[in-house]
Amino acid sequence: MPNPVFVFGFVLATLYGLGFHVAMGGSARRMVLFVTTSWVGFLLGQYIGNFLRIDLFRIGIVHLLPATVCAFVCLIFAHLITTETQGRVTRR
Repeated sequence: MPNPVFVFGFVLATLYGLGFHVAMGGSARRMVLFVTTSWVGFLLGQYIGNFLRIDLFRIGIVHLLPATVCAFVCLIFAHLITTETQGRVTRR
């Protein structure tokens, strides 16, 4: 049986990635990218919160604030590097 803390973090990070995909749109490939990026960012934020002992909004052993912030920072970064520029060149 999986650890409930792991399942909670996994579900929360997945919801972050799917919610971001709904807000930003894109293909199924981008959805997979956003969900994966959210997982990595959430895990990285969890380790940062544990290392820096940030206990604000802590649920059990999950450091919710740093994990959420890091997940969204990673999601925004992934969105920025995968968005094509919409600038047009005008001819004279």
